[in-house]
Amino acid sequence: MKYIYLFIGFLSLILGVIGIFLPVLPTTPFLLLSAALFFRSSPRAYDWLLAHKYLGPYIRSFREDRMIPLRAKIVSISLLWLTALHCAVLLFESWWLRIGMVVMAICVTAYILSFKTRRSTE
Repeated sequence: MKYIYLFIGFLSLILGVIGIFLPVLPTTPFLLLSAALFFRSSPRAYDWLLAHKYLGPYIRSFREDRMIPLRAKIVSISLLWLTALHCAVLLFESWWLRIGMVVMAICVTAYILSFKTRRSTE
């Protein structure tokens, strides 16, 4: 079972990193899932993830006080809307897909904004 958790943890980590660049894919849930699975399967992978230069502080901050850094909020919401509007205006021909994309962007924006904001980088 440890190997299954480890495999799914790395798969989740890959999806989380991809989600940094594709705003439609959620980053935080995948990174938190990776941390939980690594905790159950491999202390070495868990320690590596939490010690990671970029992902570690973000995961620890969110896990401990459920805060998202201001810069991460700005970047994720900006990329989300850039992608959503691009799809709605240029790619989708159907009106229901366009409306669905905008509604999804509104929901994801509200979800991101529902978390407290960490203003300082520690």
